[in-house]
Amino acid sequence: MTTNHVKLAHDYLEQVWNQGRTDQAADYLAEDLIQHNPNLPDGRKPLVEFIEGLRQQVPDGRFEIRRSAAEGDLVFVHSLFTTGPEDRGTAVVDIFRIADGTIVEHWDLRESVPENTASGHEIV
Repeated sequence: MTTNHVKLAHDYLEQVWNQGRTDQAADYLAEDLIQHNPNLPDGRKPLVEFIEGLRQQVPDGRFEIRRSAAEGDLVFVHSLFTTGPEDRGTAVVDIFRIADGTIVEHWDLRESVPENTASGHEIV
């Protein structure tokens, strides 16, 4: 079950976000999606509108998934989001709760990728 959940989350990020296929959002997102991002209201429609607006502003924006894990009905995805080749990017952790084959709840955390780190290790 968790393998299917991870595939669903990966496919959602690739299809809807990276490829801009918001017409496929209903295949991945519950209509009454519970949203924990403080800048977005609940529901699939507001998220789709946000994605469409962002893709107009940043057509080369893309998530590069670096790692993911699943536990029960939760999927954790650690990605690098970049707006283009010159962008150092933003480290993103998305947490998706899956029920009945769709994403029903979402949390995310973001941090700009710094030029240097004290440890010398990348943050993504």
